[in-house]
Amino acid sequence: MVISCLKDLRLFALCAEPVLSTGFCLTSRACPCLQSLSLPTAPVVTSRALAWLMDTNRGLPAIESHRDLHIWITENLKMVPVPERAYGNFFEEHCYIVLHVPQSLKATSGAPKDLHYWVGKEAGVEAQGTAGSFVQHLQEALGGATVQHREAQGHESACFRSYFRPGIIYRKGGLASALKHVETNVYNIQRLLHIRAGKHVSASEVELSWHSFNKSDIFLLDLGKMLIQWNGPKTSTAEKARGLALTRSLQDRERGGRAQIGVVDDETEATDLMQIMEAVLGCRVGNLHTAMPSKSTDQLQKANVRLYHVYEKGKDVVIQELSTCPLAQDLLQEEDCYILDQGGFKIYVWQGRMTSLQEKKAAFSRALGFIQAKGYPSYTNVEVVDEGAESAAFKQLFRSWSGEQRKNKHLRGTGKLLQVKLDVGKLHSHSELAAQLRMVDDGSGKVEVWYIQDSRRQPVNPMHHGQLCAGNCYLVLYTYQKMGLDQYILYLWQGLQATAHEIKALKGNAEELDLQYHGALVQEHVTMGSEPPHFLAIFQGQLVIFQGSTGHNGKGQPESATRLFHVRGTDSYNTWTLEVPARASALNSNDIFLLATAGLCYLWFGKGCSGDQREMARTVVTVISRKDKEMVLEGQEPPHFWEALGGRAPYPSSKRLPEDVSDFQPRLFECSIQTGPLVLTEVVFFSQEDLDKYDVMLLDTWEEIFLWLGAAASEWKQEAVAWGREYLKTHPAGRSLATPIVLVKQGHEPPTFTGWFHAWDPYKWTNNQSYEEVVEGGLGAVSAIAERTAVSNFRLSRWPRNGRAGPLALWALKGSKDSSENELELGPKAGSGPRSVASRSLPREQLRHQAVEDLPEGVDPAHKESYLSDSDFQDIFGKSKEEFYSMAKWRQQQQKKQLGFF
Repeated sequence: MVISCLKDLRLFALCAEPVLSTGFCLTSRACPCLQSLSLPTAPVVTSRALAWLMDTNRGLPAIESHRDLHIWITENLKMVPVPERAYGNFFEEHCYIVLHVPQSLKATSGAPKDLHYWVGKEAGVEAQGTAGSFVQHLQEALGGATVQHREAQGHESACFRSYFRPGIIYRKGGLASALKHVETNVYNIQRLLHIRAGKHVSASEVELSWHSFNKSDIFLLDLGKMLIQWNGPKTSTAEKARGLALTRSLQDRERGGRAQIGVVDDETEATDLMQIMEAVLGCRVGNLHTAMPSKSTDQLQKANVRLYHVYEKGKDVVIQELSTCPLAQDLLQEEDCYILDQGGFKIYVWQGRMTSLQEKKAAFSRALGFIQAKGYPSYTNVEVVDEGAESAAFKQLFRSWSGEQRKNKHLRGTGKLLQVKLDVGKLHSHSELAAQLRMVDDGSGKVEVWYIQDSRRQPVNPMHHGQLCAGNCYLVLYTYQKMGLDQYILYLWQGLQATAHEIKALKGNAEELDLQYHGALVQEHVTMGSEPPHFLAIFQGQLVIFQGSTGHNGKGQPESATRLFHVRGTDSYNTWTLEVPARASALNSNDIFLLATAGLCYLWFGKGCSGDQREMARTVVTVISRKDKEMVLEGQEPPHFWEALGGRAPYPSSKRLPEDVSDFQPRLFECSIQTGPLVLTEVVFFSQEDLDKYDVMLLDTWEEIFLWLGAAASEWKQEAVAWGREYLKTHPAGRSLATPIVLVKQGHEPPTFTGWFHAWDPYKWTNNQSYEEVVEGGLGAVSAIAERTAVSNFRLSRWPRNGRAGPLALWALKGSKDSSENELELGPKAGSGPRSVASRSLPREQLRHQAVEDLPEGVDPAHKESYLSDSDFQDIFGKSKEEFYSMAKWRQQQQKKQLGFF
């Protein structure tokens, strides 16, 4: 059927002329809401406008190989490169093009790239047309494997926002004619920034008035020589810390580190800073208002996914609904184009590899027409993906996803997990391998097991470890060593027949154990039938799950005279045995079964089982019964065998298909419920730097869900696991609610977690300062700032307008010799190297991850990296010293933190 307008979109037609990504003419035959649709048609900009950016030998943009982010801005109908020090600043009257090529993927042929088209809310039609043409030419020059994004100011995608740490700044007006994006060490500035300090921070220039303030956000009064951060009384500590990170970034990038920072957390205590603010803003009249909460899309809305087939019929373009969630990858055909609507939150356009060039050029036009016809906001995010270059977010909208690059991979899947002998040392030294295998070691550590009875935990005899009952709940504590220290994993195993009371008691007893171990336990919630590989490994193939709750105290349901056990697995790392109903329909030709009767046990081998399966089964069955066992091959069963099962019956006999290996990348989200329902904010291209002590983060590796608790977020410990279950329940791909959920606390991360992060630093949390410590120690006490501030002698001088600064500027500081701007000593420019170049080279081991007191004598702790040899520097940082020191200072420090030189 043809989809309807709003509730019943009618057939609509696109004009026959070629259209650009920024505008099109849309005519309607029967849809009234399309009759008023009029988007600007973009002017044609030829490739000559891009020639100066292109490499004539290869036809590719002349981008620097050591950078992963490249930004251009529209200026006089041209695309002009933005200097790196200005990254994160966006003028409202312009459009920008942002190209992201991950460094780790540059050497890979056909590696996916992200191309973003950003539109300022005051950008004109011509600017949009110029950017649209540039996107098309750049897309053609880059070739395939490119994901295209349309971004609207204030509503950017998580992918776009993830590039800019510590935040994005929206600047009023347009770029000055001199193309000065950011002026370093300029102090004749007076502006007010409204900071929204969510996981992705953004700041907007607002009116220099108390009327701009509210109780719920952060405001930064930028006075050139002084930056005053005013924190609303309803802001959280996490928001204050993120706002301070942006403030310090401005101090570093735009003031050469020379501006003073003052923080107002409590107006009654920061009286001197408040006097400065009132001298600039005037006296505040009336009470501050509470900000309207920003509209966030909850998980339930994001789960409302619909797939539409887009095809041409004459001069008409037909959009036909195909399916709702959960979606199957097979619906996508390589010769067609599709629109995927994620509840109006985001619109995807998928283009098969055989799609025509004209259809690909019309992708954005069709998406914008769809948005208008559905009545979605004009700022709705659009992502255009080519077959083979799909983003992680797009793939996870499908029940499963198989990629060509993963078909030969053998590290995923329980059945094929460990076909080679595990090297424990390699798992510990290569956490990425541990994460892929989901194994912290080979399972040879210490094991303790308790079962829950009468709301208390009772120890299980070591002789019966691995013998679990479906009606019970168990705590399994595993202890292993890493770097000479004990590490712990506590498995909370929940039988499918356990009562709600037992499940509640299981969680309570786990908390008691965690307190005994001072919060060092990694807690993994496991549902019967979805045991992770390491859980199976610690029982060395001897895991047997009995029906009922009998087996530990002699009480419970009486045992049946006839019992049937299903044995699956090929080695001690992946074998488990489950008691199933004792009837013939439970058999399967691909596996092995043990039939225990009153007088005899039969070990039944299906025709499809392998030699490894048979060998493991002979070992496991001794745990179940000591009776003599008669080997029975499928098709040669004695009459008594069928009698014990209640007679013959059909059972699965076709060959089991190979296990589906899905091509899903891990995704990281911040969890928040401050505005009501659970809201997840994704961090794309994540690193350890994105884990903040105030956060609760959800890492989805598809096979497991990790909930990471920051050191200052322990209050959310009880809710975190429930958030993980809600995430699975509302996932558009129809995820299994039995997916293991792992609770990880800051400082106790197992390699199965850290392996998903690039360059994990185990020492990062050692000297991690809290927000309060940074304010009191790192910035200097407020009183120290007040001593240098002569409020009574403030001289408010008029400055010439420069298009972005206000008319007033704070000028005098008590005790300062800086009586004029020319006398002010400027700090080092952002991006410059150390003041003194190291005269000697030292081994990396003496510099990396070393505290100040442990450094060799004479080493400047602020520039430890400069003492590396050129070869060591290149090996560790992936660039030369010259390239490194040409970067913005904040990027230098970010990389030094990641690599252990901060």
